[in-house]
Amino acid sequence: MKNGYSFVIGVLLLVTFLVVPTLLYSQERETKQDIQQKIENAAENADNEETDFTILLEELQYYIQHPINLNYTDREELLRLELLSDLQINYLLKHIEKNGKLMTIYELQAIESFDLDVINKILPYVKVENNFDNPHVSMKEIFKYGKFQFVSRYQQVIEQQLGYFAATFLTDSMKLESPNSYYLGPQYKLYERLNFVYTNKINFGVVAEKDPGEEFFKGTQKNGFDFYSAHLFLKKFGKLKALAIGDYQAQFGQGLTFWSGLAYGKTADPTAIKRSARGLSAYNSVDENLFLRGGGATVALKKLELTVFGSVKKIDANITSLDTANNSAEEFSSFQTSGLHRTKAEVADKDGITEQIMGGNISYVSSKFSLGFTGVKTDYKAKLNRNLSTYNKFDFNKNHNLNLGADYMYLWRNFTLFGEVSRSENGGMAYLNGALINLDQRFSVSVFHRNYAKDFHFAKSAAFGENYNNSNEKGLFIGANAKILPKFVLAGYFDSFTFPWLKYQVSAPSHGFDYFAQLNYTPSKMIDMYFRVRTKLKPVNTPEVVDRIDYLVDAYRTNYRFNISYAANSEWKFANRVELITYKKGDAATSNGYLFFQDIKYKPRGLKLSLIGRYMLFQTESFDARVYTYENDVMYANSIPFFSGKGSRFFALVNYEVNRNIELWVRYAQTYFTNPNVFVITNSGSLDTVIGNKKSEIKVQVRISF
Repeated sequence: MKNGYSFVIGVLLLVTFLVVPTLLYSQERETKQDIQQKIENAAENADNEETDFTILLEELQYYIQHPINLNYTDREELLRLELLSDLQINYLLKHIEKNGKLMTIYELQAIESFDLDVINKILPYVKVENNFDNPHVSMKEIFKYGKFQFVSRYQQVIEQQLGYFAATFLTDSMKLESPNSYYLGPQYKLYERLNFVYTNKINFGVVAEKDPGEEFFKGTQKNGFDFYSAHLFLKKFGKLKALAIGDYQAQFGQGLTFWSGLAYGKTADPTAIKRSARGLSAYNSVDENLFLRGGGATVALKKLELTVFGSVKKIDANITSLDTANNSAEEFSSFQTSGLHRTKAEVADKDGITEQIMGGNISYVSSKFSLGFTGVKTDYKAKLNRNLSTYNKFDFNKNHNLNLGADYMYLWRNFTLFGEVSRSENGGMAYLNGALINLDQRFSVSVFHRNYAKDFHFAKSAAFGENYNNSNEKGLFIGANAKILPKFVLAGYFDSFTFPWLKYQVSAPSHGFDYFAQLNYTPSKMIDMYFRVRTKLKPVNTPEVVDRIDYLVDAYRTNYRFNISYAANSEWKFANRVELITYKKGDAATSNGYLFFQDIKYKPRGLKLSLIGRYMLFQTESFDARVYTYENDVMYANSIPFFSGKGSRFFALVNYEVNRNIELWVRYAQTYFTNPNVFVITNSGSLDTVIGNKKSEIKVQVRISF
């Protein structure tokens, strides 16, 4: 980094420490910071800027609009928040059972393991009322208390990108010669969503999406949107605990045997390692892979729950052999999971094969103990024939699979024990066990061990681990959370993992580790800051091949972060972050990355208007030193971009409530790079490359409730 760049960050840091304390007046702590950190960590682990993390936020966004009444709730609903532990939920429900209904939210302070930090964390999603807000179910009541919501969104990168430039620049003959060197459709993206919700019992919705570059009501997309989704979900109708029709999700145990959708991995809370399975749930996202299409039902008989579900849908795949008689796939070499259909090749992969999933779960559930058994049969209506190499020779390479698993949870005093074991059809085994230990209200410990065999084949899974899939991994995770002083919280973990077999670009069994430490300081309700350090070691192949052997070298990536949030008064909030990333591979020189941003949040008193803005500077010396940041976005959307190179970025988000039924968002973001991009139009390279040295995006959304 040049001296001038360092001087700027130094001055900004000085301003932060000297000026900020004089600005503080009164404002409650930003309660969503924990969630933002979780999403940032999930983005870094996914290593994919396009992943739709709204799946993880959907439940919390629902409860912001429909807070849980703590006087009329149950263990399952509280677990869905993923903000309270089994032990805290047990204490809460026992307190209400013994002492009667809560009078105010702050009565929670009288319950063991609940303090102001915990209360502030759940405050946006819960309420305390003595009236039972779930009227008798009848058609009259459904239409009286039910609410429709329509959301429409338009977004577009303003500058021309290579794929669209090539579409107008290339001649017809050039397009025939290079059919995948340009995008077929327009540059904008569309999102439409219609939902009907009646308390927590009925949820009906339709979602449609067109990605940038996909055609719209013409060519390959004569039906308009590239992706349509619809669902009807019923909950708690007598013994019928859940009924899903259309698109839905199914999650059981700890995510090892079956889990459709995403799940958080390692987070800033080392004790948040236990999955909270939702069973069947509605699907409102636009990820074209992480859902089931068909139907399922859960019947509850006292403490026994029985779930059956089925799904049949077309999925994208790289077809290598086609039955010309009926125009159906006979053989495919890989699954395609991007959900994008912008070029001839991507369109050819669309709905290439049929996936059929049939499964069931039976569980015994009580306040202190649960035991579940899950079985899932998966079939693909074509033969999978991967191009296997040494590193992936144990990967799933058949057209059918059967997964059987068992999971448990046991709550004993201040101990929560949990685990799952699973077996795939080929005999591959995987198991995990964990413990959450509350030694004191100020000190808790987590331990998690996993062993996922290299030949374990999963249908859909999202168990805790280092790999993106739950195979070829052994590991031991130890974490702790300590309130060392009234205003200080120290959290940390050490995760040691081994990959018994080879991996992509890792041509030998390997071992790595990941350690993390974060110190939070909250001097008042008006200010919150934390300092974090995280180092991860993962061996990779050396760039040089010696005697036809790829030797492994250690690759270290370390993040240092300081983040502060504060308020000037009830209308103005601010936040700053400084982050340093170092990356070193073997004997190569260390590459560095730097980031600084300033956030401003303004919500004038008496106006239904809010404004959020950010200005950021960044510089990285390599792609390996890239940095991720969470950005505020419109409702039902997420933005967690990564940055590589040198430049600046800003975004502004305006939210305006026109009236009680109409809400409007406008978001503008721009990234400016110091040096212009230089490129040549070829068949290789990214067609998303922007022509020039800046990238701007506009996003407009309206929500209508009635």
